[in-house]
Amino acid sequence: MPSPNVSPRGLAAVLILPFAISVAPSAGTAHEAKSGWSYPYACCSGRDCREVPASLISERPEGYVINTTGEVVAYSDQRIRTSPDGVYHWCSIAGDDDTRTICLFVPPRSF
Repeated sequence: MPSPNVSPRGLAAVLILPFAISVAPSAGTAHEAKSGWSYPYACCSGRDCREVPASLISERPEGYVINTTGEVVAYSDQRIRTSPDGVYHWCSIAGDDDTRTICLFVPPRSF
């Protein structure tokens, strides 16, 4: 039996809190790509990453070019990651199309 000092509302909070914590996203998780793999938290805080068409990314001798911003991400840049599903995924600040790249997931190179 609950303590007489605990109100019904307080008791409900005590009973619901563990469930809420178990289903709430933790600070170490990120959202998933359409194909089901999870973006690393270092790249995405839940809204920064999305699948993009290949036409958004160009390859030049100096690296990958984000066509909407003109930003060049060198092939050796640590922000370049291999795409687990073989399509491009771009992680940019707040998921905006006019901000800098946080991570760029690229299909494996065929050469």
